[in-house]
Amino acid sequence: MCDARLMTDAAHLEAFCRKAVLDSGLTDVGALFHSFGEGAGVTGVVVLAESHLSIHTWPEDGYVTLDVYVCSYSTDNRTQAEDLFGRVMAAFAPADPHLHRVERA
Repeated sequence: MCDARLMTDAAHLEAFCRKAVLDSGLTDVGALFHSFGEGAGVTGVVVLAESHLSIHTWPEDGYVTLDVYVCSYSTDNRTQAEDLFGRVMAAFAPADPHLHRVERA
């Protein structure tokens, strides 16, 4: 079970995501998080120098989607992306995760 604030509190989710980005060794260049109202979900994005993290929550269904996308043009950022994804996924403690991984050349 995750901290319920991650599902409904835009400011809390943004702070968590931005810290996870930094702790993963990626570069935060800005963020925008939006709450859909009291007790409702949140949509947010952290723009990275390397690309982005986006997240969408549906607390009424206990559902979260997460996208971590990084470019590896001059540096291979796969390890940092995997670390970031793992940090965020662990915080939500999904009972039945469905993962889709795309390796880009």
